[in-house]
Amino acid sequence: MALLAVDFAASLLDAGVFDVRAALRSSGGALAAGVEPFTVGELSSEMAWGAALAGVHVVIHTAVRVHVMNETADNSLDEFRRINVQGTLDLARQAAAAGVRRFIFISSIKVNGELSRPGKALTADDVPAPQDPYGVSKHEAEQGLFELASATGVHVVVIRPVLVYGAGVKANFHSMMRWVQREPPSPLGAVDNWRSLVALDNLFDLIVTCIDHQRAANQIFLVSDGDDVSLTQLLRALVRALGRPAWLIPLPATMLRLAAVMVGRRDPGQRLLGSLQVDITKSRQLLGWKLPVTLSQGLE
Repeated sequence: MALLAVDFAASLLDAGVFDVRAALRSSGGALAAGVEPFTVGELSSEMAWGAALAGVHVVIHTAVRVHVMNETADNSLDEFRRINVQGTLDLARQAAAAGVRRFIFISSIKVNGELSRPGKALTADDVPAPQDPYGVSKHEAEQGLFELASATGVHVVVIRPVLVYGAGVKANFHSMMRWVQREPPSPLGAVDNWRSLVALDNLFDLIVTCIDHQRAANQIFLVSDGDDVSLTQLLRALVRALGRPAWLIPLPATMLRLAAVMVGRRDPGQRLLGSLQVDITKSRQLLGWKLPVTLSQGLE
């Protein structure tokens, strides 16, 4: 049996191989028939997971404190550590004690850093360089998990996704889709950066592959669609997928960066216009993994 957050529960059940138990923050949510619900409350470092872990062989841990737009905590890193580090490691320790054989942790490419250098894609074996409290907390959780693996023998698998898109996508990608649907002119018609994305179907397929693949044990994997695009190419692909006209004005990236600095948005501008490209050769070769969905199919 696999225990995981509700995100992938129905899809994992559809795979037809596993019994699935979904950990829920609250009762009453809709679940696919056949998925066993288990209400655990809000993730914290003081949860008793014993009953939820009974009979479980694999834990897929996706719950996380993500970026908070209007942060009210005095020390945001402490808050990220409380959930993403302490909460994760407490679950993992209890899982090891309960006899769980494998713990799959969905981390983040932010452990590698915010950007990649031109012509130098990020790899799973790069020295970590997290830049914000979220990335730092994910890195610290990874370190703690591998220490636990050494001490207990539980197999840890770390997956660092890039920007994930799919049905129900939220945050920045959803905002971009809504903007494209309104059909305004855009000054982003000549951005020649490189961005890696991952379709939800591809991320899920890699997770399923890692559930029982022997060579996945105690490894870190990056995941993307394997087909990188510039921001301009992504916007054009979204326009095609949504059946909207393209109004892309080819302003030079240097002018856009200057504009971002002038309005006090230098860091967001760097992330938008810079490159974040990953190399998934390790995921493909070590696991024999084949992408089920192309970038264009994922966007459609």
